[in-house]
Amino acid sequence: MKCGIAAVVGRSNAGKSTLINVLVGEKVAITSPKPQTTRDRIAAVKNGDGYQIVFEDTPGFYKAAGELNRKMQRTAKKTVDGVDVALFLIDAHAGLKEEDLKLLRNVCTFGTPVIAVITKLDITVKEKVPEYLCELSKIDGVTEIVPISSRKGRNLDELIKTVLKYLPEREPIYGEDVISDKSEKFMISEIMREKILLTFEHEIPHGVAVVVNEFKKEKNGVYDINLDIICEKQNHKSILIGKQGAAIKKASTMAREEMEKFLGAKVFLTTYVLVKENWRDRENLLKEYGYSDADGLK
Repeated sequence: MKCGIAAVVGRSNAGKSTLINVLVGEKVAITSPKPQTTRDRIAAVKNGDGYQIVFEDTPGFYKAAGELNRKMQRTAKKTVDGVDVALFLIDAHAGLKEEDLKLLRNVCTFGTPVIAVITKLDITVKEKVPEYLCELSKIDGVTEIVPISSRKGRNLDELIKTVLKYLPEREPIYGEDVISDKSEKFMISEIMREKILLTFEHEIPHGVAVVVNEFKKEKNGVYDINLDIICEKQNHKSILIGKQGAAIKKASTMAREEMEKFLGAKVFLTTYVLVKENWRDRENLLKEYGYSDADGLK
């Protein structure tokens, strides 16, 4: 059967996680309108008729200071090296930026076949698309260009066919029932972080880590989940909690409902907000929170 690994890369907010979730048919990566939503390399498995594609979601290329961001960028770059094909996503709605072209040229130097994927066609000015196609076709190393809309499902079958052209014949990497290499516990922490990203503005969500202390299924089938929300400043803690706890209650309720959908069972969720100053630049805390493995992130 056709089987291989396709790295999904690009600038932040290009639509990487949304595309992967749609292709796999399950939520395996969190999404939000904010940069740096994805912090970890996540393998998502799509099984089809005679093929298995392992899509590797990566942190978006993003200019920001801090040790955590440097680790995220190293993870994105490492993922491209050694895979069968790379999908470089470009947000057509935001326009084809010089930074896109620079990053794409850099990815093309790794020796991996590169498919340029123009995303968000459903909200892009149609007249701009031929211009983008022409510009991308000039870049050495771009083997294919596929315009798509993940949310509308446009041209996704064509994208799969294009990816399969670059995959070898070999045994499947994962079993048929596997959709991700990440654990349920990992997804629980990501769901909580997603709701914080969607609930709060500005810098606060990016300074948050989620640590699951307890993840246990009781005899009655209810999951008992206890987690810490780590922030960097005391005033951030006050904002996260909100007046009389209203803000954290809202985010926690959204998270619990999503967790119940994901686990297919009731969830009893307990959340605590803790302050760890400048944790994103402290190697010991990055390691404690799962952001310091030799291969990149968690």
